[in-house]
Amino acid sequence: MRRRQIGRQQQDQLHPRLRPAKALELLDRSMRGRVPALVKLKYELMAMSPFSYFRGAVPVMAADLSMLPNTGIVSQLCGDAHVRNLGAFAAPDGRLVFDINDFDEAIRGPFEWDLKRMAASLVLAGRASGHKDGASRKAVEACVERYSEQMRAFAKMPMIDVMRFQVHRMQLARPVHAALIKAERATPLHTLEQLTEPEGGVEGAPRHFKVVKPILTRVSAATSSAVLASLAPYRAMLEPQRQHLLSMYRPIDVAFKVVGTGSVGLRDYCVYLEGNGPGDPLFLQIKEEVASAYAPYLPDANSPHHNGQRTAEGQRAMQLQTDPFLGWTHIGTRSYLVRQLNDHKGSIEIDDLTGEGLKAYAEVCGELLARGHGRSGDPLVIAGYLGSGGGFAEALARFGVKYADQTEKDWEELKRSRRVEKKS
Repeated sequence: MRRRQIGRQQQDQLHPRLRPAKALELLDRSMRGRVPALVKLKYELMAMSPFSYFRGAVPVMAADLSMLPNTGIVSQLCGDAHVRNLGAFAAPDGRLVFDINDFDEAIRGPFEWDLKRMAASLVLAGRASGHKDGASRKAVEACVERYSEQMRAFAKMPMIDVMRFQVHRMQLARPVHAALIKAERATPLHTLEQLTEPEGGVEGAPRHFKVVKPILTRVSAATSSAVLASLAPYRAMLEPQRQHLLSMYRPIDVAFKVVGTGSVGLRDYCVYLEGNGPGDPLFLQIKEEVASAYAPYLPDANSPHHNGQRTAEGQRAMQLQTDPFLGWTHIGTRSYLVRQLNDHKGSIEIDDLTGEGLKAYAEVCGELLARGHGRSGDPLVIAGYLGSGGGFAEALARFGVKYADQTEKDWEELKRSRRVEKKS
């Protein structure tokens, strides 16, 4: 029945002419309500490369996907599944894990939308790392085949085993190994040195945030008070043991931090806290969350009205192990996600995907997406749609190339527009 809605070989369709608005107009709409001074910076970051554009253009792809027929097989979507939105971080037990780690666009929707975004990102990242499209298509096929293989395995497993399934083979992929090494080095004390400095430059003096414009800036006393006040409702939604742990830390300083590409222009605060002396720092990120870019096209998604809660719950649904400080709060009428910042975090770089790295990493991406969708959707229904052949993987590889081509056209249009300062 699901295949009657859209056959597996038809999943390569793309109709950019059916967009509800032009790409630049869709992007402009998504900028409403953001910090005006940072909108120009976001466009400049997007103009750096086709892959950079892709990272910031979720509203465009959401519109494009909404114009296509879909399976109607719903699971939790990460919403922004691309090669750089997976990374290494510390689990609650202190071990380093590798998983999907960005859920700003999280929403419940057709499972294939995450795979299509990942497919396009693999082609764009492949081009950026020196691969021909033939190799990138093989990487997409490897990603989707691994996804399908894992989903078929989940369809035969007890659901409790699906919920606690761990991916053991990922460290064999060179890009993942590189991310884990970076994460191992990113200790709280390393973060302390990176983000703060002693007052007056005097060794041993109390520390405060550095100023690294425009990425890291000080905030007014009023803003600092509002940010710190938001920790009260955040603390109230934590589990009792997390509340106790947070109570052992006292806030020292607050800064405004620019993060990512898609999130540039949203309000993002970093709170520096100290626990058992200066050698026990804790950094909390309080990050503004707006509605998912997919929300206009998925009116029945039943996501929470609070967008910080939507993001946190999407993360918990897909991740095996989640940041113990993950939660949400509000400042005025704006919704915020709260999470620990830079606690043993490490991400891949495009250069990590040269040679065999792209295909090996693509397989990890497929397995992690399968685990996230298997935990939050119905593995039997997804596996039933996918079947045992390679038609779905081949179609998504074709889609990935088509969407990468369209992304490059949209990127060129952005560079020609008034939104980006022309280089002399």
